[in-house]
Amino acid sequence: MSRVGKAQIDMPSGVNLEVSKANVVKVKGPKGELVQPLDPSMKVELNDGILEIKRPTDSKRHKSLHGLSRALVANMVKGVSEGFKAEMELIGVGYRVSNTGNLLELIVGYSHPIYFDIPAELKVETKMEKGSNPTIILEGSDKQLLGQIAAKIRAFRKPEPYKGKGIRFVGEQVRRKAGKTAGK
Repeated sequence: MSRVGKAQIDMPSGVNLEVSKANVVKVKGPKGELVQPLDPSMKVELNDGILEIKRPTDSKRHKSLHGLSRALVANMVKGVSEGFKAEMELIGVGYRVSNTGNLLELIVGYSHPIYFDIPAELKVETKMEKGSNPTIILEGSDKQLLGQIAAKIRAFRKPEPYKGKGIRFVGEQVRRKAGKTAGK
């Protein structure tokens, strides 16, 4: 049996869960509301504040959907109760970042600034403190959307392996290469 799928989800106080006839899960909490359609064969059961996802058979398809469904619902519950956060830093001389509402302006070594519109579901904050790298902080309740937007921002200037310049997540280890060795 799936180890991920059979793990139970504890429902925190203040979080409401509804499952429609079409197996669409709707979770409401203090940080927002999320909706996710699940496969019709998966059964969602809520008993005494503990949520379980059940599968009908042990076929390969149902086993894989079991773990996926449980992970999606668990991320929804955590998102509406606690929320998710991604911190990114810009490493490079002259690299700057600023935001006006949800419009992010990146200056990362190109001949022009890059303007990126962050969806309204996420909150963006930028820090430009002297002595430390410029930082972008993304917060939201939808883990999938947060990760997708963070990956798009990182793709504007991926960390390069020689000097390590670029946009990276805080704490990310960039594999460095040795440069050219001096001639004879």
